[in-house]
Amino acid sequence: MAMKEQILEFMNHAAYKPLLAEDLVEQLGCSGAVIDDFWQALEELEQDAQVIKTRFDKYGVPARMNLMVGRLEMTRKGAGFVISEIPGNPDAHIAHHALNGAMNNDRVVARIESSKAIGRAQEGEIIRIVKRANHAIVGTFQAQKHYGFVTPDDKRIGYDIFIPKADFNGAESDQKVVVTMTKWPGKGRNAEGMISEILGFTGDTGIEILSAIKNHNLPVDFPAEVKAAADAVPDAITEQDFAGRRDLRERMMVTIDGEDAKDLDDAVSVEKLADGCYQLGVHIADVSYYVTEDSILDREALERGTSVYLVDRVLPMLPRRLSNGICSLNAGVDRLAMTCEMKLSPDGQVLSYEIFPSVIHVTRRLTYTIVRKILAEQDEALSQEYADLVSHLHDMERLCKILRGRRMRRGAIDFDFPEIKVKLDEAGHPVEIVKRVRTIAESVVEEFMLVANETVAEHMERNKLPFIYRVHEEPEQDKIAKLNVLLHNFGQTIATAGDVKPLQLQQVLTKIAGQPEERIISTVMLRSLKQARYEAENLGHFGLAAKYYTHFTSPIRRYPDLIVHRLLRETLPTNKISKARREQLDELLPDWAHHCSLKERAAADAERETVDLKKVEYMAQFVGEEFKGIISGVTAFGLFVELETGIEGLVHVSSMDDDYYQYYEERYMLLGERTRKQYRLGDEVEIKLLKVNPQERSIDFVLTSSGEHVLKKVGLSAGDVRKFIHNNKSAGKGHGEKPGGGKGAARRKSTGTGKSKGKAKSAGKHSSNNSAAHKFSRKDS
Repeated sequence: MAMKEQILEFMNHAAYKPLLAEDLVEQLGCSGAVIDDFWQALEELEQDAQVIKTRFDKYGVPARMNLMVGRLEMTRKGAGFVISEIPGNPDAHIAHHALNGAMNNDRVVARIESSKAIGRAQEGEIIRIVKRANHAIVGTFQAQKHYGFVTPDDKRIGYDIFIPKADFNGAESDQKVVVTMTKWPGKGRNAEGMISEILGFTGDTGIEILSAIKNHNLPVDFPAEVKAAADAVPDAITEQDFAGRRDLRERMMVTIDGEDAKDLDDAVSVEKLADGCYQLGVHIADVSYYVTEDSILDREALERGTSVYLVDRVLPMLPRRLSNGICSLNAGVDRLAMTCEMKLSPDGQVLSYEIFPSVIHVTRRLTYTIVRKILAEQDEALSQEYADLVSHLHDMERLCKILRGRRMRRGAIDFDFPEIKVKLDEAGHPVEIVKRVRTIAESVVEEFMLVANETVAEHMERNKLPFIYRVHEEPEQDKIAKLNVLLHNFGQTIATAGDVKPLQLQQVLTKIAGQPEERIISTVMLRSLKQARYEAENLGHFGLAAKYYTHFTSPIRRYPDLIVHRLLRETLPTNKISKARREQLDELLPDWAHHCSLKERAAADAERETVDLKKVEYMAQFVGEEFKGIISGVTAFGLFVELETGIEGLVHVSSMDDDYYQYYEERYMLLGERTRKQYRLGDEVEIKLLKVNPQERSIDFVLTSSGEHVLKKVGLSAGDVRKFIHNNKSAGKGHGEKPGGGKGAARRKSTGTGKSKGKAKSAGKHSSNNSAAHKFSRKDS
């Protein structure tokens, strides 16, 4: 056992108490040359915060010292949460005054204190910053006579960056710049930096998307040596590549993707068997054959972690020669694949399976539109054009419904929120907002990919092989308790005794399907869930109600899938691995999983930011026009309203000048003090577009006729409201000051002195950071 593992195992023993280093040497029986190993290992463990050195020079592990090590995730309101590195541990809420100079995404040590925040199990204070995350920050520069400052684009940074005059480096006011940090913030100390790159003036064409790319440190181009390595890869397979592979080129199989997709990494084949069972083949591009471990292509792919799909471009994980060429399962050409072939019972159970390298030849490339028109619309012209595939497509449809039914019976939670796509013209200007709703075509691919992912994960777990899993842990009890407060209003509840089961959440969604309250409950339930991530340990997938789950189906665009393919190739067909390799993977996989989770999050943030930007640009043409919308968020500073197109804006409470409005957080409601008018999550309202701000990515609405038109209510009755107010007199949370010195209500704008705390942006900025992670779409579950 390595020295680090020895030290940690000893410290984690139940009888251990913090010891001096000299006592540790004695207790571990170190002597001779081993002592040097001990000192080096202890120092590295302490630097990495795996062990903590107290002020009395004694050492212990953080978890047994009331400390938490993890990543700091900031909110735009200035507070944050430490996400524990120990799977299953609850987050710790960190108030702004307890940050002590820590910034978003820093790796930190927090001292855990008592629970104070509603909906959170514990609070803490940052006592050490282990690793800084924000070495370069993108923002807008403002110059003064003797100094300047940069306001970060990412509001989660929480600090303006002070720039000494000598470090302007030619920057001018109102320019977007990149700042290299020179001094970190602390108690009574500003963050300082120097201008290292000038991107352009705010308002320049393309500057906001470039800023998003720089802000998330996304690579735009590939280094010359990576391009050279990609150019050396052949553009067609040869007979030598067939060795050790099963030849499936005669099998009927298709790809199903969007019209504009160029990196096709999955093909499917279905055969209805004589005994009523189905044989499903999921054939995935064998990227691992071309991108070998620790090669220059592999190191670049690991650093990127994922392809990034911005509103106007794709930043691929692999050079296009691979992603769109030899690795892409283009129709009519031979390709190398990794196949998961499953025999499925008439009720969707996997009766048997094989996983093996293969050679395939895709029969036809289909699109979601073609499949939808054939299956859902019975389009005669397309049915004739694809006559050789129609019976196969109907078999796919039947198997899809069987697999979906099986998932639903076991309790999978299915949030069917539509995807928003912004269409741009050649100049990059938004011309249309399209809401993509899932149809049978998307569902076919989704169900086939899900069952393949589960089968591969179960195979590796049952053979006790090192692996990387896609995990989604059960929600925290306090989050469910908070959700129950809302559910009680609609006669629903989720039992909190014991572990929460996904079936309980699914049953609630089923009961309220089609009801006015469906939107509010679905939205709040989604925000109650944890964020899916990658782990080297199998923790199951709560949202899918799956005991085993991984990502196997997209190795062209996701690095974890590439790892999965490598591990399969390495362990098939013996399902064994050497002790030395196992030890190596046990050390590497947790780091790879953590890195890929962070890269996934950065990519999702960048994708959302660029879509939000184009939404705002699109809405600029409609200033002054009226719309109907749904209240998608309620805060102390106003209402977020979502239009039919999926575009979201803010009705600031200062514009609601017909009354003072109390904020009831647990009811997701603003309530008029005099009129008893209520605005709740899920209500339908009429609004007018007041203004847009592309630089801030914000959209401001006002309620028409000062909020007189509330079209559809899902809230309480008048009697219920009075009863609720009587029982919760202290619950109102307002802002500003009421005339006469009273607190708790918003000041009417007509008085000319009303002020409201809080500044918010459109397109979901009020949402929990978990919300984007649980839209279980075709490949991203």
